[in-house]
Amino acid sequence: MINGALGWITVTIGLIWGASMGPAFRGEQWLGGYASRERRLLRLGHISLVMLGVLNILFALCAAELALAAGLITAASWALVVGAVTMPLCCALAAWRRAFQPLFVIPVLSLISGGLLTAAGMVLS
Repeated sequence: MINGALGWITVTIGLIWGASMGPAFRGEQWLGGYASRERRLLRLGHISLVMLGVLNILFALCAAELALAAGLITAASWALVVGAVTMPLCCALAAWRRAFQPLFVIPVLSLISGGLLTAAGMVLS
């Protein structure tokens, strides 16, 4: 499964993203100030890379224990992959232009689907 490798890649990208934004954070008015929409979305994108990467690593570690048909395990795997890739992308795009905000439905539904399938597989095991 791709989840473990993708997880470590996104964690690393998230750490690099955070480190690259770090020096700019010292300026209180960077991107309109700490509470600005743009700055909040970029922070969310950074932390989503790290945490959704960790979620994919956890999935890779427990996938063999899921009491689900192989097709449902594959569906859960890909749902978590799609969510991990599209959430930070949507955050960056929405920070750039408000018109991209409706795209958040893609990572949200993907992550909910992957989470529900994984939870069901763990409960049934």
